[in-house]
Amino acid sequence: MSNKKSVWDTLSAIDVNDHTKKKGNLTYLSWAWAWGLVKSHYPSATYKIYRNPHTNQQWDYQEGVGYMCSTTVTIEKEPLEMWLPVMDNRNKSIVKNATTFDINKTIMRCLTKNLAVFGLGHYIYAGEDLPDSPTESLSVNSTSKKLDLGLPTKTAGATTTTIPSDEKILSTIGKYHTEGKGLTEIYDSLIKKYPALKNTVRLTKIKKQYNEQETV
Repeated sequence: MSNKKSVWDTLSAIDVNDHTKKKGNLTYLSWAWAWGLVKSHYPSATYKIYRNPHTNQQWDYQEGVGYMCSTTVTIEKEPLEMWLPVMDNRNKSIVKNATTFDINKTIMRCLTKNLAVFGLGHYIYAGEDLPDSPTESLSVNSTSKKLDLGLPTKTAGATTTTIPSDEKILSTIGKYHTEGKGLTEIYDSLIKKYPALKNTVRLTKIKKQYNEQETV
C-alpha cells in the first residue's frame, strides 16, 4: 500500500499567509509564488488559459453583463477548471471597455484561484486564517503572519459563541456559493454554522452586502 500523500494533502497543508495581500475585503495570493511552489512539488503541472473559440480572445463577453476569464490547471493528470469575472478596483464587474491590463490581472488571479481547488491557499477562500495542519512555511527563519478575518476567540477546551466579522461570514457565504448552493440553502447553512445570527438585523445587513458584492 502506497504512503504517498495526495496533491490535496500536500498543497492544503501549506501556510501561504506571508505571500498574500489584502485589498478591501479580499485577500490575494501572489500568483508567481503560488505557481512556483506548485511546480517545485509537481514539475509536470501545467495550466491552460481559455480562449473563446469564435474570437480567439482570452475571455468571453456579454454586453451589459461583462467579461469572464477561465483557466484549467492539470496536476498529476487531473485537470480542474476555474473562472473569474473581470473586475474594477472596487471589485465590481467591468461591463464594458476592459483593458488588456484588466484581462491579464484577472487571468492570473483566476490561476491562483484554480490552484486553490487543488488545495493551495484554499483556506483563504473558505474564510480561515490558517490551514488545518500547516506543514510547510513560506520562507526560512520567518514567523508566519495570520490574516485578521475576525475569527471568534478560542480558549482552552471551549469556543466562544461570538459572531465572527462580516468579512468572515461573507467569505463563508462565498464558499457555499461556489459549491453550487442556492440562496435559501446558503442562508440555512449559515444559520447552522453561526446560530447566533438567526433572526438578527445583522443577517439582513449581511445578505444585502453579499448581494452587492462580486465574489472572487
